[in-house]
Amino acid sequence: MRAENGFQLTHFTERNAYLSDPVLPSLLKRVLPSSVAAEIEPDLVRLGTDVITTVRAISEGATPPRLTQYNHWGQRIDQLDTSGAWKELKAVFSKEGIPGIFYERKYAEFSRIYGFAKLHMLVGDSHVVGCPISMTDGCARVLELIGTPEMKREILPRLTSRDPSFAFTSGQWMTEEKTFQRPGGSDVSLTETIAVPTAHSGDEMWPEYKLDGFKWFSSATDSDVSVALARTGDVKDGSRSLSLFLVPLRLPLISQPGAPTPSPISNGIYTHRLKNKIGTHMVPTAELSLESTTAYLLGPLNHGVKNILPVLYITRIHSSISGTGHLRKCLEIAVAYSKVRRISGGTQLLEDNALHVAQLASISLVYRALTHLVFGTILFMGKVEANVAGKNDELLLRILTAVVKAFTAEKASTAMEEAMTTLGGMGYMEEVGIGRSIRDALVEKIWEGTTSILALDLVRSARDPATFAAFVTWGKKIIDSCSPELKDKLEASLEAVRNAFHQIREVYGKPAEISPLVPRPALMLVGYAASAAMLLEHAVWSDNTKALERDIDAEVFTRWVNEGGCC
Repeated sequence: MRAENGFQLTHFTERNAYLSDPVLPSLLKRVLPSSVAAEIEPDLVRLGTDVITTVRAISEGATPPRLTQYNHWGQRIDQLDTSGAWKELKAVFSKEGIPGIFYERKYAEFSRIYGFAKLHMLVGDSHVVGCPISMTDGCARVLELIGTPEMKREILPRLTSRDPSFAFTSGQWMTEEKTFQRPGGSDVSLTETIAVPTAHSGDEMWPEYKLDGFKWFSSATDSDVSVALARTGDVKDGSRSLSLFLVPLRLPLISQPGAPTPSPISNGIYTHRLKNKIGTHMVPTAELSLESTTAYLLGPLNHGVKNILPVLYITRIHSSISGTGHLRKCLEIAVAYSKVRRISGGTQLLEDNALHVAQLASISLVYRALTHLVFGTILFMGKVEANVAGKNDELLLRILTAVVKAFTAEKASTAMEEAMTTLGGMGYMEEVGIGRSIRDALVEKIWEGTTSILALDLVRSARDPATFAAFVTWGKKIIDSCSPELKDKLEASLEAVRNAFHQIREVYGKPAEISPLVPRPALMLVGYAASAAMLLEHAVWSDNTKALERDIDAEVFTRWVNEGGCC
């Protein structure tokens, strides 16, 4: 019998990435002013269609990057070639205003919500183009905060441009071979890259240094600039002798119109090799050698770790969006398949089978909790960047950027695997797309800090007693916002969340006494409590506005508390 004869599986059809989302439309309706929501929603609906049509079509043509280190004359050239589809996907992001929307700030503190909503839909079909975009976003923020006037005039507009022919992308170089191999993960205090001042180091616009070192894990090797840490003081001072630099990948940094593209090694940057990774195959990640590489100081000398923190906050949010975005796609595939796949001799669709629906519901529950957690954190970031944040908002952002990155990475990957199994053997097929999402999202468990590293970061943040005091106060305020009727309905779940916040206060109240084995499970508890609080915040709004989904939203909160880690 031929394959085309006999039983045939029915092809499933994914729906509009925005309109079919079980979370995003109502979440945006709650957090955005009505005028902003009305203005941006048509654009989100349009993109929801583009994601599953034009963007996906471009994505299917992507191929891995190739490196040619020597030409046929034996000359070192380090020519990096990326596919046309990769370049097209980067252009799509620029045209969509990512990261431009964040810096245009047309919608003030809500600009971050708008831009990340678009990124959330694009993630699953963009081959991790969001990786260089996240670092471009971080670089733009650093230049906005501490760049010289000339950098803000010449470079910042390119990092935030919607014109792909004008736009720059940025890398982020911190990890070195020695720091990576230290027990416990990357330790930038051991950075071996050295920065030496030139005769132009005192220039107010372009304070010039020369860098020498080896960067062991450098993503976005096809970018135009990068931010990098290098040592400008005594090695015995550890991270206190590191400074932050803006590094052009080629010189001149800005070529004259019509001039040939500068050589890839024109600034003394040599590509040792491209990384052979489990996932993110389209991202040109490399080992780089810096040999008398021109770079420009960003901010004061020996304040590099402090100055790069805005980059880390931003890239951790991008990492979280990668998790929710990939999970969104996997969940939609699972739901779409359940609408066409028949079982029991063709008499029942999977979507009508109680056991199957229960599995889909458990995946959807995780997706809802993570998406509310991520966008709740984004709202705090938007307030800080728009200068409308209170002190407690800033403290909450400090906690939540570490928590949301680690918690989402851990939970999203497991939920994606569950989504794959709902398709049976079909889910394991490469063509379906779930496998690539799982592989690509796995890097989020490592990039920008493993869960254990971030757990230790959370302990450090607790050294300021105000930090977790703000967190507990925030949680209590949300719990207290319930109407009497809703409190009666959710009484047991509310008590569980209260207890979780109490435990968190007890654990982080004395950070110096925390047992070495406690930080990781403590971080997960903070993740459960924060996501539960944000689900509750949505349920309260839904109840107060008499939304059609109010019973569902209350049930989602209850299930997350009971089935998650708050009890």
